[in-house]
Amino acid sequence: MSAPALAPLVFITGASSGIGQALAARYAQAGWRLALVARRTAQMQEWAASQGLGPDRCGIYGADVAAVDSIVAAGEACLAAQGLPEVVIANAGISVGMDTAERADLDVMAETFALNNVGLAATFHPFIAAMVRRGSGRLVGIGSVAAIRGLPGHGAYCASKAAVVAYCESVRTELRGSGVRVVTVCPGYVDTPLTRGNRYGMPFLISAEVFADRAFRTIEAGFSYRVIPWQMGIVAKLMRVLPDAIYDRAVQGRGRKRRRDEADTPR
Repeated sequence: MSAPALAPLVFITGASSGIGQALAARYAQAGWRLALVARRTAQMQEWAASQGLGPDRCGIYGADVAAVDSIVAAGEACLAAQGLPEVVIANAGISVGMDTAERADLDVMAETFALNNVGLAATFHPFIAAMVRRGSGRLVGIGSVAAIRGLPGHGAYCASKAAVVAYCESVRTELRGSGVRVVTVCPGYVDTPLTRGNRYGMPFLISAEVFADRAFRTIEAGFSYRVIPWQMGIVAKLMRVLPDAIYDRAVQGRGRKRRRDEADTPR
């Protein structure tokens, strides 16, 4: 698999598995160069080798996105080694159930916000000024339909993804007219290691590969906000307008996300 030296570059966090790896595969298929970021560098190296992606096509950076200095350093290393990306996808995230009555779960909530929110902002940080100077670029935040309304046992995750949507909207308005676009992509249920332990139904479940293809086309089209798959977008709109009393009854008894002490939850 060869690509021109000046092929566009995409920077993807959480690229060692799941949605991140599927996005990497889709961009590689389209001929892009890759800058892949995760803590598990060995998995990314093995995947790149299996795809025939050499150092000219794929740079790999080890970082903990929840640690600001770590992910900022990865972004700066990418700029130095591969140049300024055309697309930056802040995909890394964690989903863990919580119970506010449990003291340990407050730490889970803090970790969730550190990764899903502060880590997202820190992912964008190294590239914004350079993209503005160039007059082009796309910053992509991966949200979730869980941002639409709170779900029992999902307090940390729902709150963090609602914050992703609001934060990306804020940055979008700040960068209006600069040539830099901000894209918010909200997955519905996607078959990944993060969702396979869920104890509730997952309507309109799609594969990571299907999601990645639709997300790629959404990002290329420059949409500011998109729910994937579209069926979950309709469900999300209906959920938003339901009166609280009806919504509360609808989700009563719904299975809860596993808490940290019930199962390991991968990033």
